[in-house]
Amino acid sequence: MMSNLGSPTDHLATDFAMRFTSTPRGARLARRLVGVRLQEWGIPYGTDAHDNIILITAELAANAVRHGHVAGRDFHVRVSLVGRTARIEVTDTRGERVPPRPGELGEPGVGDGGRGLLLVSRLAAAWDWHARGEGPGKVVWAECGVGGEGGQ
Repeated sequence: MMSNLGSPTDHLATDFAMRFTSTPRGARLARRLVGVRLQEWGIPYGTDAHDNIILITAELAANAVRHGHVAGRDFHVRVSLVGRTARIEVTDTRGERVPPRPGELGEPGVGDGGRGLLLVSRLAAAWDWHARGEGPGKVVWAECGVGGEGGQ
């Protein structure tokens, strides 16, 4: 949904949810489809809000594939926009591998990983995780502000 002005409205709740294969290709598709949906909601490509939401989605989806993969199980992405706040939720079915809590993140080493949640923590107003209520696994979520007109 998009308002007549091409920007998100304060009174309109918008929601996108989809399951993706727990593969790098599924993570890329999630990122791209969220980008398209944000554009449709009036948060244009190239704005800080769009870029931040896409980066958060990409990091959480990549973590779901890398750390939450269970053979034969998908991961789920949900992006909700209520007023000027976007909430990104990524659900996987692997409950025994959980991320650290906010405030418990250590500095990454010089290796090839460990920076994704640091990026999320710096871009999001809030983030955390909780056990999935309807089955095994967890939900990692982040919230960030959308800003003013046109997602700036």
